[in-house]
Amino acid sequence: MSNTLAIFEQHCRQEADTAKLAKQLAGRISGFLERHPQGHLNISLIGNLGAGKTTFARYLIQAMGHEGKVKSPTYTLCEPYSIQMRSSSVTAHHFDLYRMRDPLEWQEAGFAEYFDVPGFCLIEWPEKAEGTLPSFDLQIELLAGANENERTITITGLLRDGVTVLKSLNQ
Repeated sequence: MSNTLAIFEQHCRQEADTAKLAKQLAGRISGFLERHPQGHLNISLIGNLGAGKTTFARYLIQAMGHEGKVKSPTYTLCEPYSIQMRSSSVTAHHFDLYRMRDPLEWQEAGFAEYFDVPGFCLIEWPEKAEGTLPSFDLQIELLAGANENERTITITGLLRDGVTVLKSLNQ
């Protein structure tokens, strides 16, 4: 099932609103992964340069329980973060494909195996991979507003697991 099944949109007037939304989503992702200990979600982050993708990813990963710094993976392509859940641990793989020159570069780097481990992959600039990535469960689109910290954030559930997570966000 690949049709869009659920959409959540929120206008964030300041960075604190963005952080709050990321924290709410992190809680729903955590709940999903607790119920599905071997589960995995693929999440795309869409938006223009400077739209706040890395900032949203940072808030999400920290809200999931990572206590250290969340670095931008612009030059490394991927930064892994181990996250301790109540009953297990999972890994968040944060990708930034902005500097990729070839769509298969992420696969040649050996990153394809990360899409099967318990946890989630969060991918900025997925369009740089031109269809070589696995299907996404969730898509998070950030649109910068008139003010520096203003964003409209649209989260779309694309596959069953993503829809499950997103529907719980609406509750």
